[in-house]
Amino acid sequence: MALLRTLTSRLASASKHSLPSLSAVSSRHASTDSTNLKDVLSDLIPEHQKIVKDFRSRHGSTKVGEVTVDMMYGGMRGIKGLVTETSVLDPEEGIEFRNYTIPQCQEILPKAAGGIEPLPESLFWLLLTGNVPTDAQAQAVSKEWANRAALPGHVVTMLNNFPSNLHPMAQFSAAITACNSESHFARAYNNGVKKNLYWEYVYEDSMDLIAKLPTIAAIIYRNLYRDGTSVGAIDDAKDWSHNFTSMLGYEDPEFTELMRLYLTIHSDHEGGNVSAHTCHLVGSALSDPYLSYAAGMNGLAGPLHGLANQEVLLFLTKVSGDVGKDYSQAELKEYVWNHLKSGQVVPGYGHAVLRKTDPRYTCQREFAKKWLPNDPMFKLVSDLYKIVPDILLEQGKAKNPWPNVDAHSGVLLQYYGMTEMSYYTVLFGVSRALGCMASLVWDRALGLPIERPKSMSTEGLIKALDQ
Repeated sequence: MALLRTLTSRLASASKHSLPSLSAVSSRHASTDSTNLKDVLSDLIPEHQKIVKDFRSRHGSTKVGEVTVDMMYGGMRGIKGLVTETSVLDPEEGIEFRNYTIPQCQEILPKAAGGIEPLPESLFWLLLTGNVPTDAQAQAVSKEWANRAALPGHVVTMLNNFPSNLHPMAQFSAAITACNSESHFARAYNNGVKKNLYWEYVYEDSMDLIAKLPTIAAIIYRNLYRDGTSVGAIDDAKDWSHNFTSMLGYEDPEFTELMRLYLTIHSDHEGGNVSAHTCHLVGSALSDPYLSYAAGMNGLAGPLHGLANQEVLLFLTKVSGDVGKDYSQAELKEYVWNHLKSGQVVPGYGHAVLRKTDPRYTCQREFAKKWLPNDPMFKLVSDLYKIVPDILLEQGKAKNPWPNVDAHSGVLLQYYGMTEMSYYTVLFGVSRALGCMASLVWDRALGLPIERPKSMSTEGLIKALDQ
């Protein structure tokens, strides 16, 4: 245990000291001005492979944690069993993308001309390389994704023939799976490619997949909610988010800015969440990125993972209808208490890891204060934020009484006219590809093996521990 405490202390200290100050940002820019992301990554991978090899040679048998019976029965919460290079979830600071917090990313990452929110393309560059891209590098990714966005004809045909009662996430996952016909990795593997080159083909598939997701998502949206109207053509002069909102049929520049923010902050949340872990797990079997990500999306479709913002909106709508528009703080507080006493929860509050207000909630709140300060639903969200944490603390059941990302996102989408709640998880799915694909490239670059943890039966545990 002493060794465990020493290593844990060292890791925490290293993480703390590696956090970049904004004054040091310039030193973290890519060492090359190349706008070819794959070339930049090719230079970085051997360096990191050596770091990992050296670290494992020194600490390969060092313990980093312990496992309790409750952890085994409790969803493996708190078990340290994965390596994810792209992001780390700090209980106090929230998600950190390559050691950068969300406020830092909002300040330092390249933006669209005239925009104030980060380009998701710039975040993807950061997730893959650990370096803040230049404007030219982010724009190069935008153009490359625009050029890779076309779908195979059979995928378009399949999407256009799905029944209207098939859930948007089922359509999304099926279309991603069907794109497997285009996999560079699958073809290379079947042709006997060397293991040290796996990452290059996973990279190509990842770039193709991310590029195609907005087209897939927009066709689903148009077919279900816009009478099957055409998504139009990709414009390589527009960034990824702008092309996406145009294909969806939304031309308000504020909505495009919201989408840039949304796609950035939902992109990655370290490796243990269902969608990221599933993608990593399936990818460890050397399933190509299309099959791996489709599996992750089937996890995201679950009500305990990707549907939370719908539950929040339904709750807010009910509260608004029950208390009316002219409620007092006392009336709202009484309503929340009665809701909790009836055995229900306040959706959008609490998180398995976070122990403070989710920074993803905070940046959405700041967006709303700027663009929709007088919206009645935003007012309700703000008033709940004032009273719910104290109520949950007084109730004594919640370890984290603070709002998470889902407590706010649905209200913003509704404000700009996207009222189709069953579609919201598809937006989440478009975003989450940035983190999952960046991680998958590094999984193959580091030669991580197939994942196979040991399981035990209850009988076996009892015999082992009651002796």
